[in-house]
Amino acid sequence: MKLNAIPARHGVLWVKMGITTFLRQPLALSGLFFIFMAVMSVLSLVPVLGSVLALTLLPGATLGLMAATQEALKGKFPMPGVLFSGFRAGRKQLRAMLVLGVLYASGFVLLLGISALVDGGKFAQLYLIGGAIGAETVADSNFELAALVAMAMYLPLSLMFWHAPALVHWHGITPVKSMFFSIVACSRNFGAFAVYGLVWVAVFVLVGTTIALLANLSGSEDLVAAILLPCAMVMAAMFFTSIYFSFTDTFGATVEHLA
Repeated sequence: MKLNAIPARHGVLWVKMGITTFLRQPLALSGLFFIFMAVMSVLSLVPVLGSVLALTLLPGATLGLMAATQEALKGKFPMPGVLFSGFRAGRKQLRAMLVLGVLYASGFVLLLGISALVDGGKFAQLYLIGGAIGAETVADSNFELAALVAMAMYLPLSLMFWHAPALVHWHGITPVKSMFFSIVACSRNFGAFAVYGLVWVAVFVLVGTTIALLANLSGSEDLVAAILLPCAMVMAAMFFTSIYFSFTDTFGATVEHLA
């Protein structure tokens, strides 16, 4: 395994490759992402336990979407079974992926616990148990601060697990070491990841603005509702597709020849 030094401009390439690869198999990749979201959503309906289980399975499910991207890149049609790639590569790999999931869920729950010190647990309760967000809750300065604290703490947690599932699955690295290598890789290639994030923000804003303009021209709120959710799902599926290229570029062959 080799850790590459990635130029900042590669962040643009990751986004480009994510979009173009998605367009090779749009039905398959959007369908797999919908299944991924549906499973996570159904699990989250169970208060506390369901949310924790969904968090535990998230690293493995993310690896499944990366494996689907790999299949699409080869010109194959990824089938639903590819989503379980991280859990069916042998007993050792299964155990490692589950340990990684437990570590991720534990980190996220700890994050929520710290945010509870700010607002008395309102933000944590909303995530773990669910419920509607009323105007009074949104206006609560402590709730807003708790949300900001949680977001700030989620960034290092996300970086620790960004490459970890792929390192566990494709390189056989232990969960704890994979988390260490992941955050080191993201830190050393901060420029590329910063560009990557900014470009995706720009893409989402551009698509959202375009939909809003079309809605204003048509004067139909129903049109917004009919277009917004499918577009958001497709954009999210493209984003998850692009994660694969951030990994292969960082730990494998450069993506420049694919661009």
